[in-house]
Amino acid sequence: MDLSGRGGHWTLLEYAGKGGADVGDDLAVLLAHIQHACKRIAAVVASPFNAELGRHGGGGGGDASLSSGRDAPKPLDIVSHDIIFSSLQSSGKVAVMASEEDDVPLWITDGGPFVVVTDPLDGSRNIDVSIPTGTIFGIYSRLAELDHLPVEEKAQLNSLQSGQIYSVNDARYFDWPDGLRQYIDTVRQGKGQFPKKYSARYVCSLVADFHRTLIYGGVVMNPRDHLRLVYEANPLSFLVEHAGGRGSDGKSRILSIQPVELHQRLPLFLGSVEDMQELESYDNVQQKINPGYEV
Repeated sequence: MDLSGRGGHWTLLEYAGKGGADVGDDLAVLLAHIQHACKRIAAVVASPFNAELGRHGGGGGGDASLSSGRDAPKPLDIVSHDIIFSSLQSSGKVAVMASEEDDVPLWITDGGPFVVVTDPLDGSRNIDVSIPTGTIFGIYSRLAELDHLPVEEKAQLNSLQSGQIYSVNDARYFDWPDGLRQYIDTVRQGKGQFPKKYSARYVCSLVADFHRTLIYGGVVMNPRDHLRLVYEANPLSFLVEHAGGRGSDGKSRILSIQPVELHQRLPLFLGSVEDMQELESYDNVQQKINPGYEV
């Protein structure tokens, strides 16, 4: 496919199709339906009327959660969930969908070759102040029987750089373990492996903080047992590894952790390989104190 007249830019479906990676017809169809769902969600979020949905059901970013371990959904979360479900159902390519907004997985199509996991609208709790939001999803090949899922090694998208930004809510500094405090103190002073002083950049929207880290380098983290392994940590760790970085829970590689429950939570640290190695060398970086924050 000749893209010389367009500066070499590819659309998602051009890349997935036979002119690009040629991922296969089934996956190309599924990606087209997910892309359509994301556009619909974006339209809902952008609407001054529909965005009002994000203001109901509580706000301010508190820690309200259900007995299943998932966060209490807001109406905008449910609308986004329904849009994703409808698109996956229409694709005819998905056997099961597991969503942060459902207690149990949803069976869709008996013959579907894929399983999709999703956080339909990350960042929705701050929608009323126009903070960036996004849909996080992972696509897995459906297995005929229980088996281990090795992560396929592929060419890197680009080389994720170390430093000079860290992204974390450091208002929680005094609840952190000594190792994490020492790490942050060290890099802020420019005394770490990266020979410049780190600056803080924190939006409190995982997709926004992660996107900036992919573009500019550095580290994005949530040191407490808060983010979901299945819906957030695994998909983003997959992306960061393909960008030449690493996803860690502070002790081990995220993609090596076998989920034991659907809404399993854990700490999450994402960044370059060098940044992750330096962080893990401080050993005690997982926050165990969680008093239940209101904001």
